[in-house]
Formats: sequence, C-alpha cells, structure tokens
Amino acid sequence: MNKLYFGDNLAVLKEHIEPSSVDLIYLDPPFNSQATYNILFKSPREDAVSAQASAFLDFWSWGIESEAAYHALLTEIGGNVATLMKALRAALHDSDMMAYLVMMAVRLVELHRALKPEGSLYLHCDPNASHYLKLTLDSVFGPRSFKSEVIWKRSSAHNSARRWGPTHDVLLFYTKSDKFTWNKVYQAYDPHYVDEFYTHKDPDHRRWRRSDLTGAGVRGGETGKPWRGIEVTPKKRHWFVPPARLDKLDEAGKIHWPAKEGGMPMLKRYLDEQPGVQAQDLILDIPPLHNLARERLGYPTQKPLALLERLIMASSNVGQVILDPFCGCGTSVDAAQALDRQWVGIDVSIHAVHVIENRLRARFGATAVPKPDGIPADYDAAAALAASLPFQFQWWANYLIGVHYLKEVKKGADRGIDGELFFPNGPGRPYGRLLTSVKGGRNVNPAMVREFRGVIEREKADLGLFICLEPPTPEMAREAIGAGFGNVVHGRIPRLQVVSIRDWFDGRRPALPPREQLPYAAFSAPGEKRRVRRPDPNEPELPFSFIGGKANKNVVGHLNPDMVTAGEGELALG
Repeated sequence: MNKLYFGDNLAVLKEHIEPSSVDLIYLDPPFNSQATYNILFKSPREDAVSAQASAFLDFWSWGIESEAAYHALLTEIGGNVATLMKALRAALHDSDMMAYLVMMAVRLVELHRALKPEGSLYLHCDPNASHYLKLTLDSVFGPRSFKSEVIWKRSSAHNSARRWGPTHDVLLFYTKSDKFTWNKVYQAYDPHYVDEFYTHKDPDHRRWRRSDLTGAGVRGGETGKPWRGIEVTPKKRHWFVPPARLDKLDEAGKIHWPAKEGGMPMLKRYLDEQPGVQAQDLILDIPPLHNLARERLGYPTQKPLALLERLIMASSNVGQVILDPFCGCGTSVDAAQALDRQWVGIDVSIHAVHVIENRLRARFGATAVPKPDGIPADYDAAAALAASLPFQFQWWANYLIGVHYLKEVKKGADRGIDGELFFPNGPGRPYGRLLTSVKGGRNVNPAMVREFRGVIEREKADLGLFICLEPPTPEMAREAIGAGFGNVVHGRIPRLQVVSIRDWFDGRRPALPPREQLPYAAFSAPGEKRRVRRPDPNEPELPFSFIGGKANKNVVGHLNPDMVTAGEGELALG
C-alpha cells in the first residue's frame, strides 16, 4: 500500500489523497530560496571520489503562483486562514516570507483534510518562520488543537555575529481533535541523573536506587495489613502492593533491608529494568548527523532516523498511514517502513524520488520500493512536466541518460552545462567526459545547439548531448554534425548529438560509450596493433539515433560498423 509520488504536493494531495485517510503527517518544508540539497554521486575521476549535485527543491518568492494561492485562500477556502493571510500580507507585503506562508497555507488546508479525526501533524521548521507557521496552523486546525512545541537541538554549537548561536529546530505538534493516537515513548536517563540517584550496586554490578514500598493514605484491604510485622496504617500509609506480592519481591532479591533495626524496607529499582524517562519536548539526546554518519546521504538538512522514529512511535500504531509531503531524502518513509507503518511520500524533486528508491532498496530490498507515480512515462507527460516544472524536467532528462554530476538549477550558474557523465576511455587514458544541455521549451533553435557546441569545445569535453522535446530541425542537425566525432576509443561516436524526448519514447536512443570498462583486447597497448572484429558486410548500418523524425531522414548519415572499435566489435547504445 506504500506510495511514492513525484510532483507538486498540492496537486498530489488534491488528486490522490482521500479525505480522512492519513493517521500521521510529518513535514519539513524548506524555507529560504537559496537552500540547496546536496547528494553525493559516484564519480570515476581520479581527482575526486564523488561529485556533488545541488537542486533547488522549491523556490519561495512572490510571483504568479503565490498570488494564485493567495487568491484561492480568500475566494475558495475562506474562514480564519483567509482572514489571517489577509492581515499578514498587510504587514509583510509581497515578501519571500509572505510567499512562503500562502504556499504553506493552501497545503496545510489540504493536509488537514487528509487527516483522520484521530490524526496528528508535526511541522518541522526553524525559528525564522516557526512563529508565523504556528499562527497559520492555529487558523487551519484551531488553537485548541495545538499540543506541543518540541525543540530539537540540531547542532552542538554555532558561531553567530551579534546574536545567540542558533542551534535548534522547532516541531509544532497539532492534532485534528481531542481524541488522537498517543503512545508513551521513552528516552535514556541523563548520565548525571544516573550518577546522582542510582548509587547502589549488587555484587554483579547491577545498579539500583531505593524506592518507597508504601503510598499515602489508609486502606482497609490487603494493602492495609501488616507485613513481616511492620504496620504502616499508623503512619497513615499503605503498602503499594499486597503482602503476597511483597513476599515474591523479597524472594527475588528486590527488597533492600536496612542494617539499622526497625528501618523500613525499600524497593530496589534496577536501572536496567527501567524504560527511561518519558520523552520530553526538549530533545537533547538525538544528535544531528555528522558528516561521517553511516546513514548520511549528503542532504545538509537530513534528519536522523532516531528523531523520526520517536515521532512515529508516539503518534501512530503499527499498520497506520504516515504521510510526508516534502519527503526529501526519505528519512520519514525509511522510519515508517522499519516500524511497520504504511506510508505516502511526495516530493517535487525527481532526484529526491530516486534517492528514496535507492535508500529503500539498500535497506529493505527491491520489494519495498513502490513504482513512483508521476514520473513521465510518455511524451505528453514529459511535455507537461517541462511546462509546469522546467527545473525538474531538466533533472528528469538527465536521469534518462544517467549522468554522474548534476549542475545547480540556477540561472547563470551552470555555464551552459546541465550534467556530466564520465566513462572509461581505455587503459592509460583519462576517463572520458560527456556534457549535457537540456532545453524543455518549445522555441529551441540552431543557435542553442551552436552555443552548446561552443561549450563542449571550451570545456574540452569528449562528447555532448543536447536534450530537447521535439526532433531537431535540419539546421539543428547540421550544427550537431559539424562538431565531428568524439575522441573516444569506443568507435566513431558523434561528438555532439541532439536527443529528442519524443524520439526517446519512440525507442530511439543516443549512441553512448559503455559505462563499464571494456575488455583489454578492445584497446591498443603501447606498440600493439588494435584488435577489431570486422562484422559481416551484410549486417545493417547503425543509424545515428540522435536525429530521428521522418522529416530529417535525409539529413543524417549512418554509423558504419566497420568503424566501430569495441570489445566484441559492438557499440553500446542507450
């Protein structure tokens, strides 16, 4: 029943999440338009074990989308949340914070709809926006639905100029009604508390503390009777368990008898039998993930599994449904899977969806990975993605190729490069380098191909892929052909290929060098003649798949198998 969605969570919530279908919601929405989410990619380059990719997962600034959200709040949703947003806009104007709040408000309305009456919500944020978000949650859920403000210490220290060092995050805990799921969860005792109170040790070194065997008040039943000649009624107290139970505790060695005659016996409360202290709203015992932590995936805002496990255990039961609409690298769904809950994860980043797939596969096996919903499976879906989420279309297109390195999706920052791929280029030679440029718009023209050709030459790259929606025009094809062939040992692969997404879904793929190292026989050792199998002359020629499209058949040449140099005389395509 687990579901993983790629797309805008507002659309997914409206189209796929039924009312009153979710038991627990956890969300950690990004705030700050400059925030980047980094992931480590394996890279074969000698000068780096890994390469980083950064993606802007959300861009919170006032614009058409935030204006539309504000309009919907006032004209369609109304009520307290509309009144609050109108007042906040009068104070905050069309600022980034106001954009963030209206975009969050419309989503919180949908999340409230999705919660069961017994459901709960945790909103994870930092102090920059927590006060505004609490007001927003009060307007959606009602002030009485607020239960706790949980503080998590996310870093040990932070040097900050002219203010107290910011070291904590805020988790706002709300419920849909007064009847909600709540389970006691415990955390380990503070070491100072243990040293102060658990001062006794048995010969086997088990630590224990003394605890009273009586309770206040007089009782007329079994607990009010004398035990071992000791009467507690005159002291206006009673035994906390009947005498027969006290005998069993004494037989088990769990009662301490003082050396002083007449002293009251005490219960021996062993440290290793205690569950710990009930979890508090100040979380100090779960540290942030350090750079070398095993569960670290490279997201700077990645939360530790222990934190999500504590929230999930407190506010849900086995088999119930957990929803995370900003699931990022998937810590919440990982924790839900491990704790036998059902889960729904949503993220607007295609990269995040693939990270979650890999994370679940590595920990729980392939059967635990649901097929993501929302990833384009045909041309029309890809074109819709390019129109609605152009940055994510760029990432998705790069994933089709399987690049090692993704550039920042930020205007002016990529220098004409959207992705890089590295491939073995023969013994004694450095790894080959392929660059990608992705254009999701409809107005792609030969000048763009020419510009990317210049980027390939500037970067001294071996190969390049220009990725766009529609098959190239003859002029675009000529620009690509003019780049010649790449300096690779895998055959005469065109240095620049135009990859059409329409052609891709029709089964036509670009010519790419093999990702794995080819057999040694495929390469020329120093002073040796290159060994190449000559194929049967009757074998068909391999067309350049980077053009495609009926109108362009006469523009493109063919790749002659006699020119191919590879392990078995084969050129890997796709």
